[in-house]
Parts: sequence; C-alpha cells; structure tokens
Amino acid sequence: MDADETHGRFEDVLGQAGPRLGPLCKGLRKLVASLDPDFVEVVWPRQGIASYGVGPRKLSEHYAYISVQGSYVNLGFYHGASLRDPAGLLEGTGKRLRHVKVRDASGVRNPAIAALLRAAIADRERNVHAA
Repeated sequence: MDADETHGRFEDVLGQAGPRLGPLCKGLRKLVASLDPDFVEVVWPRQGIASYGVGPRKLSEHYAYISVQGSYVNLGFYHGASLRDPAGLLEGTGKRLRHVKVRDASGVRNPAIAALLRAAIADRERNVHAA
C-alpha cells in the first residue's frame, strides 16, 4: 500500500524496530504472507504497527498486527480472545485483543504461532464472508 497522510509503508515499522528487532518484524511478515498470500497490509507509522487482514478495515477485517515494543515485537490478534491457544502463548486481558511477545527468531519459527495465525485468518474470512 502506498503511503499517504494516514498510512505508511512496512519500512516505517522497520525504522522503529532497529537492527535487533527488524529481522523479527520481517520474519513475522513473511509468515503472514506464507499463510495468507492475498493479505491486505495497512501500516500506521504513528502507532508503530503493521496490520494484516482480508480487507482494509482494521477492526472487522484485520486479524493480526506487528507492533514494535522496547525489547520485543508483539504479534497481536484483534480477535485473539476467541482463539484456541493450546500452547498458552496469548497474553492480555482485554475484551478481544491478545498478543504474543516475540523476543527472538525462535518465536517466529514457533509452530504454535503459525497455528494461531491460521486460526485468526480463518476466523476473519469466515466472519467477513458471512456478513
């Protein structure tokens, strides 16, 4: 997506991530692309997030986001409270949002994270197409 007054580019997130967290952001984005080749990406530089969905609407069509934190990267799930999480990776207490803290490359390669993403993608596709 081209940058405009509201949205940016993935490189904006990488700029905030720095050399240690940048590869984690790239790895998570690559994981999203491998599971959802038709993903829609919207970047909000001021919030420091790249958001992914089956369409451009954040709360109804997006399923996950990458958010750079101080010493880790959050892979957040907009409807994470309703996801099955047998590995117990999801954190958060909000009504809908949950996240996984990714601190190193092993987190990007964790099959349980891929399973959460698959479930989140299927959930959004099911709910958007049912509407």
